[in-house]
Amino acid sequence: MRKTMTMLAFALIAATANAEPIEQRIAPCLACHGENGQSQTENTPSLGGQQAPYTLIQLFMFREKLRTFEPMNEMAKPLTDDDLRLFSDFIAKMPKPAPPGENVDPARMQRGQALVQQHRCDTCHNPDLSGKENVPRIANQREDYLAKTLTEYKDNSRHGYDASMADVMAPIAADQIADLAHYIAHVR
Repeated sequence: MRKTMTMLAFALIAATANAEPIEQRIAPCLACHGENGQSQTENTPSLGGQQAPYTLIQLFMFREKLRTFEPMNEMAKPLTDDDLRLFSDFIAKMPKPAPPGENVDPARMQRGQALVQQHRCDTCHNPDLSGKENVPRIANQREDYLAKTLTEYKDNSRHGYDASMADVMAPIAADQIADLAHYIAHVR
């Protein structure tokens, strides 16, 4: 009887959660990732305009703990596959982040652009770094988040669903990551 009551309570909670409009359900996500798709939180990515297939994969990886970051693992834990698709589609329709207007260093931009071309970042992520399908939009992402993520790919502490980013980052010197992140964050 107790098991039946527990299952009934869970079903009621799930049904109530699914009855809420997506704007209410996604509000806790946007508290960190930015109400209008552009994060104001240190080391937290902007989600606006992110590719739906990429977001779907990331949410799935968080839910299944294939990518570990405790707050995201907990947020994704109760999400169904339909929820993951709903959230991913909503995020893809949000406005893409605008490039920051201040503190652009022309020398760093030039070095970063050379790195993007040399390591062919613009092949997978598109020439405008807008991403496609399961490849993320990186243009105008937070500079601190980009530097952190690129460093994690380089030192192999962040694993993607394939090894391509670790391979790309292997020849890039640690001191070049800052220029690369600066360029990607400010690209127009």
